[in-house]
Amino acid sequence: MKDVFDYVDRHAPRFVKELQAFLRQPSISAQGKGVEDAANIVERMFSSLGAKVQVFRIEGAAPLVTAEIPGDQEKTVLFYNHYDVQPPEPLDRWRHDPFGAEIDGGKLYARGAADNKGDLMARVKAAEALLKVRGKLPVTVKFVAEGEEEIGSPNLDRYAKEHPEAFRADACIWETGGREEDGRLELTLGCKGLCYAHIEVEGGSYDLHSSLAAVVPSPVWRLLWALNSLKNEKEEILIPGFYDDVCQPGPEDVELIEKLPASPERLAKLFGIDRFVLDLAGKDVLKRLYFEPTCNVCGLSAGYEGPGSKTVLPSKAMAKLDMRLVPDQRPDDIARKFEDYLKVKGYGDFRVTWLGAEHPARTDPNSRIVKVIREASAELFGKEPSVYPTSAGTGPMYQVAAQFGTPAVGVGIGNPESRVHGPDENVNVSDFLEGIKFMALVLERFAG
Repeated sequence: MKDVFDYVDRHAPRFVKELQAFLRQPSISAQGKGVEDAANIVERMFSSLGAKVQVFRIEGAAPLVTAEIPGDQEKTVLFYNHYDVQPPEPLDRWRHDPFGAEIDGGKLYARGAADNKGDLMARVKAAEALLKVRGKLPVTVKFVAEGEEEIGSPNLDRYAKEHPEAFRADACIWETGGREEDGRLELTLGCKGLCYAHIEVEGGSYDLHSSLAAVVPSPVWRLLWALNSLKNEKEEILIPGFYDDVCQPGPEDVELIEKLPASPERLAKLFGIDRFVLDLAGKDVLKRLYFEPTCNVCGLSAGYEGPGSKTVLPSKAMAKLDMRLVPDQRPDDIARKFEDYLKVKGYGDFRVTWLGAEHPARTDPNSRIVKVIREASAELFGKEPSVYPTSAGTGPMYQVAAQFGTPAVGVGIGNPESRVHGPDENVNVSDFLEGIKFMALVLERFAG
């Protein structure tokens, strides 16, 4: 691979400038800013590789940009990425322009640097390096780049169902990842699923004088009682049948957790807490974090929330609730059980709107792509990577890979201080360039 790596070194300044130009294009899906322009950049990026590029559109949705480059073998690797980014607010917390793509102290600062434009660019440049040096790719490569990941990928499932040929592959390299504090690469083999509910409870036609609380039912109390019935003090979720389909982690999954370097004590300090739920400690914290489903209140709102006092009985109360799911829970099944439980408890008048639904996904640690990436990491970086059996968070891994039977692995160019979704998001320039080499090496080794 020396010839390919030498190409990367020679063209490193250009690669960095092209990434900076990409990062300077805002693409904030939540605000509808610059998404089309960013999709056009991605289309040109893929076309520069000589790929067969297709742009799929659904009315009101961000374009899905796909590409395919035939390789020396029929084996196919799919790169899944997204070109949209989170809003940069709060702007006053940034020390660098969020769309300035400035380099300071070896770090490239910009919204999307780590999540996810930097990874997308690294993969494109890995393909370029192989094509320029070898004249062809060792395996067939596909790219899928969406523009709505940061708002829950609401149209990705439809895209996948309408254009399954763009998604089918022997292996998928997931959108993002990074390094541990000791420099080891992180591999992530799955994602939790998600149900996200917006709940509204109404009482009278307008806010009443609070003295009437003696005789008028309070929608706020009713919402609080309903929420309180969902989980007990032992952190057990009380929705009937909630745990019926939970697939317990296998011995290999548990072994992966035991080998992780993550320190729960360091996490507690980072989170600013003095204890975990149920007074968990050690690896039990990580096992619960990665293997247990959740039921969490994301937001509550009701009545007067301004300064001073206002004695009212609010006419409306609202809550936002998310439930993270594990294999083999299904979001449609959990949503039905949740609504049925509300009815049984006497809250059938609550208005529930489902704002997001994702299936969980998990990759077999023994999959060939996992083995290849582990060996390539040790070869290039001189260290065995950390392997996480799943992410504690959620992404559309089911839509992109799992429903097609494709093993997916998350690996990327981030670092422990990349500040993903936060002010001064960044990547190390050296990690970006090494990420290009690493992706080229993975493609080469997967062909073997």
